[in-house]
Amino acid sequence: MSRGPQAALLPDGRRLHLHHGPVDLIIEVIGAPRQAAYERAIARFDGLLDGLVRELPALRCPLDGHRFSDPVARRMAAAVAPFSGQFVTPMAAVAGAVADEMLAALVAGDTIPRAYVNNGGDIAFHLAPGQSMTSLAPSGEIRITADSPARGMATSGWRGRSHSLGIADAVTVVARSAAAADVAATLIANAIDLPGHPGIARTPATTLNPDSDLGERLVTTGVGALHDHEVAAALERGLRVGEDFRERDLLHQAALVLDRQVATTHSQPESVLSHA
Repeated sequence: MSRGPQAALLPDGRRLHLHHGPVDLIIEVIGAPRQAAYERAIARFDGLLDGLVRELPALRCPLDGHRFSDPVARRMAAAVAPFSGQFVTPMAAVAGAVADEMLAALVAGDTIPRAYVNNGGDIAFHLAPGQSMTSLAPSGEIRITADSPARGMATSGWRGRSHSLGIADAVTVVARSAAAADVAATLIANAIDLPGHPGIARTPATTLNPDSDLGERLVTTGVGALHDHEVAAALERGLRVGEDFRERDLLHQAALVLDRQVATTHSQPESVLSHA
């Protein structure tokens, strides 16, 4: 018998752990009383997965004008809409949209200096004026200040929780929301590729997951040894996509990692990000 939503403080007494099926969240309020905020988060978490499950058939398809009733599903659809010129379904934003929804409930009605919701590496965060947050990513340390409008971060790659069409070890994106970062990271990671390379193993997505929104598209299951020039060429493919997204204001910065090589987009002028 499946278990319903689970909630517990972690041993440090500061962070809240929420778990239900595939959703696994670490939440923290920093610099303010936590009890009321955590109670709001727990209340919103109850029924969140059930609401998404009811919308799954449409969420697994490209946008076609369908009107979603679930609030997280609406966040997912809104996040993928600007990217609709290529194949993408709202499922590309699911982890980030859940983090955004939970953060909104967490900080509602209270004065909270800093807070975050971490959904398996896709992070929504709240920063009051004068505050900043530092996070570790595969590309290094990323620091975001309240002066930046960025309030979400996501990482995607072929080794991650979701399947990828590309060969990126990791793509980390900082954007206005976790849902937007989630979609952008997914699509940039898909673009980092060497089509037809004999050292890359691929299989239809439905072979690994019959319910995959990717259908029969080939997803990466292994990457062999690559020459430096091949790594650079694959990263360049992804970087072109990332720069296009940046110029369209769909992300603030992206860091691309493949075989220990790192490439980064330019940052938006108003962003205050630093890699260490």
